Amino acid sequence: MFSKILIANRGEIACRIIRTARRMGIQTVAVYSEADRHALHVRLADEAVAVGSAAAADSYLVIDRIVEACRQTGAQAVHPGYGFLSERAAFAQALQAASITFIGPNAHAMEAMGDKIESKRCASAAGVSTVPGYLGEIDGPEHAVQIADEIGYPVMIKASAGGGGKGMRIAWSQAEVAEGFERAKSEAASSFGDDRIFVEKFIVNPRHIEIQVLGDKHGNLVYLGERECSIQRRNQKVIEEAPSPLLDEATRRAMGEQAVALSRAVGYDSAGTVEFVVGQDRSFFFLEMNTRLQVEHPVTELVTGIDLVEQMIRVAAGEKLSLRQEDIRLNGWAVESRVYAEDPLRNFMPSTGRLTTYRPPAEAVRDGVTVRNDTGVHEGGEVSVYYDPMIAKLVTHAPSRAQAIASQAHALDAFAIEGIRHNLPFLSTLMRHPRWQEGRLSTGFISEEFPDGFSLRAPTGDMALRFAAIAFAVDARLLTRNQVAHADREIRRTALIGDSRLTAIIKDDGTQWQIRFGEQEAAGAVTTISSDWCPGQRVWQGVIGGEPVAAQLRTDVAGYFLSHAGQEALVQVTSAREAELWALMPKAQAAAGASGLLSPMPGTVLSVAVKPGQAVSAGEALCVIEAMKMEIVLRAERSAEVSSIHVGQGDAVAADAVIMEFV
Repeated sequence: MFSKILIANRGEIACRIIRTARRMGIQTVAVYSEADRHALHVRLADEAVAVGSAAAADSYLVIDRIVEACRQTGAQAVHPGYGFLSERAAFAQALQAASITFIGPNAHAMEAMGDKIESKRCASAAGVSTVPGYLGEIDGPEHAVQIADEIGYPVMIKASAGGGGKGMRIAWSQAEVAEGFERAKSEAASSFGDDRIFVEKFIVNPRHIEIQVLGDKHGNLVYLGERECSIQRRNQKVIEEAPSPLLDEATRRAMGEQAVALSRAVGYDSAGTVEFVVGQDRSFFFLEMNTRLQVEHPVTELVTGIDLVEQMIRVAAGEKLSLRQEDIRLNGWAVESRVYAEDPLRNFMPSTGRLTTYRPPAEAVRDGVTVRNDTGVHEGGEVSVYYDPMIAKLVTHAPSRAQAIASQAHALDAFAIEGIRHNLPFLSTLMRHPRWQEGRLSTGFISEEFPDGFSLRAPTGDMALRFAAIAFAVDARLLTRNQVAHADREIRRTALIGDSRLTAIIKDDGTQWQIRFGEQEAAGAVTTISSDWCPGQRVWQGVIGGEPVAAQLRTDVAGYFLSHAGQEALVQVTSAREAELWALMPKAQAAAGASGLLSPMPGTVLSVAVKPGQAVSAGEALCVIEAMKMEIVLRAERSAEVSSIHVGQGDAVAADAVIMEFV
């Protein structure tokens, strides 16, 4: 077994690998860019080596510097994590030439399966069902349009070396193929150093289900069940679960056996994932194979009890698998949410800055429920524009799907992040969505259920009462602390939530509160609240009417900002007289915005498609911005004439910077 390994990655996956290595008694070496000098994975590792400047192309993707870091530290093996060099056969070969072990599959398997075009040829030869498509070289956008016309719309345009939603576009028309081809080709070149593109039929209303495989260097291969990854946005997975609510045992076995057959055909010898596009009738077609550890591997670990990172290390060290197929059992249900630094209110644009607050829910195993948080950030750290915007992967495991979802919803409400925008409210909303809870999924779920994008809802009805009750409890605790109120004292308070006024009688007995809504003490039902919340805590947790409740909380002079169940509100708690006076206050009016195009995120201008004096139509492309490895096309919202342009190709822009103005 190795005594020291180097992790050629960053963020949460580097921290996750360090955790297993430490448990196995293996020392770890981190590598870092200048932007990551103070990152969490650098703090956790036993040693750390700088490998270049902030851009991944100048640090994490430079093979020679990773090999040299191994030589400097005496690392005997390298775990690549996912992304970066994890599926680059040249990296594995360079390590082998330096007598360093690659903790991953052999180079032949990586070359065969890492290339999306070649992998489909291998799958077809191995008897695996495949999606109709064109697997040859595509000369340009005109050729791509011709191919799409022959296959039939819609089609998927995909980078041959791609993954993680990069270099992928769905096209429903010739125009979308032409533009999507150029964008996918550009993203593929910048993200993977390989701009080859292929086109295949897009299965309407599909599900994305993948099979985890594990092999050793002695010819042993097993599959570890499936993961459902259908909840996606821009081809990027948002929520994953294991097992799938769609599959029955017969389909699971058939998919698993095909995944093993494909893996055996290329001599696969590590952890890998065979992805399938699956119809609602359980028909399935090979999509691609990822020759690395997947982002969503924790859900498989929780339902099988198998540490995949440990297995990868043991296999790389030459050990035989101790698992047989008949040993694999799926136990319970696991759900994973990807917590991203992005603004769901602005079409999920990436958000950067300092994490002034980062308080994840406590990791624990209690009453049959597991809460796990894989993260690579810390409070006070920076979320950089240079890398993927993932903050954490929040995972819950429970005996049933319903329990795992309920646990996930509660954990998301107990997750406090400030300083940047994040997608916690969106994830919390998804967990409570009836269609998600019923398991009626497809890769179009988000676009179908949120056709106009995501917007925060103000609490109404029973939810408004819950928000008011939390605010009353917080206010009572603060009043007691300031000796304004005392135990057993009853007070009447009013909660202002938007245009709503909710009045209640609050009785504080020192350990819990009894809240009776209504103008008179005899009116309304009594709600009992208990909580050990203390001033300064960013998350309020307690029990309301016998139900555990968590809410993100921020207090200031304006009142209590609460976020819970995908809803947010400012709740002002006042006396009855103060509430009357607030009703007389004039409402603030939003300032009129400038007639211009603002950058939705910090990034770099890749191109500008228009000139001053040019007339543009609604929907017309104006410019392309790149940030966090994604290219975003900014389009005209209405017909107008460009009066001035303030940026050029290669310019850095801040969020809300004026890019161009119109008349």
